[in-house]
Amino acid sequence: MNVLELYSGIGGFHFALDESGVNGKVVASIEINNVANEIYKHNFPETKLYNSNIEGLTSEFINKLNVDTILMSPPCQPFTRNGLQKDIKDPRTASFLHVLQLLPSLHITKLLIENVKGFESSEMRDILTSTLEKCEFVYQEFILSPHQIGIPNSRHRYYCLAKKLPHVFSFQAGKLMLTFPCQIQKQECFPISNILEDKVSQNYVLSDSILMKRLNIMDICHPDSTRSCCFTKAYGRFLEGTGSVFTEKTKSQFAEIIKEVNVSSDDRSKLELIKSLKLRFFTPREICRLMCFPERFTFPDTISDRKKYMVLETVLTLKWYQS
Repeated sequence: MNVLELYSGIGGFHFALDESGVNGKVVASIEINNVANEIYKHNFPETKLYNSNIEGLTSEFINKLNVDTILMSPPCQPFTRNGLQKDIKDPRTASFLHVLQLLPSLHITKLLIENVKGFESSEMRDILTSTLEKCEFVYQEFILSPHQIGIPNSRHRYYCLAKKLPHVFSFQAGKLMLTFPCQIQKQECFPISNILEDKVSQNYVLSDSILMKRLNIMDICHPDSTRSCCFTKAYGRFLEGTGSVFTEKTKSQFAEIIKEVNVSSDDRSKLELIKSLKLRFFTPREICRLMCFPERFTFPDTISDRKKYMVLETVLTLKWYQS
């Protein structure tokens, strides 16, 4: 495959393709976010990266790239459960609509589209599938999560694979699938201990005020945990609904300390007990490992932790699946 990577971010699709062993090359990538582009260039200096608005693309430009495959993850904000869910009325769908308008005139035979859970019931999805049908693509839609393939993270996402006839899949395409078509059984997830860094700065430890006010809303992982919550771009700044935190204590040790906290009537004693849990945020490197980025992936020294968390929220978590 000769691949055009749209909305390329920090290279989630690119790494997935490289790690999969599938015969393919990313010929060019396009992204408008400057921070993401700095990280992408740092990791893929030989790939042609265009810092431009996708709405400005033409079929002539894309066809001159001599690509036959497009991988893309269009903006998800119009479809998120916590957003306004404006769907096609959200101006952030304009670039995706533009790509679909170009599709009939492109020399593309394979597509992979990723988005949030919820996209599958949107008007935008109906426009996507009707366009694919008009362009004589066979397609298969999925809702999948990393925990289904042994990764301890719940992050349900929409995926659509499409091939232009006469190309077909090795499985029978049909209704929305919630599992991989050839997966016999669910894989056991590896423990959180597999992603931990040896030495972690105190900067990631939760503050006293957060510990006292927010302990009861935290999703807490232990070394032997085989699950974690979806991480968002607000991780590291806010707690509720942004991702899991970590304690080196076992579940039983944690339960004993919490039992002591609940019977204590002195706030100072409570705080000392809670601080003994050593609750902290996961580091950006640990989240990279959780998302199955290879160790060779690195950030430029100029990128702050806050920016790292923000861009990591946008990357693909699932390993490449060859169909």
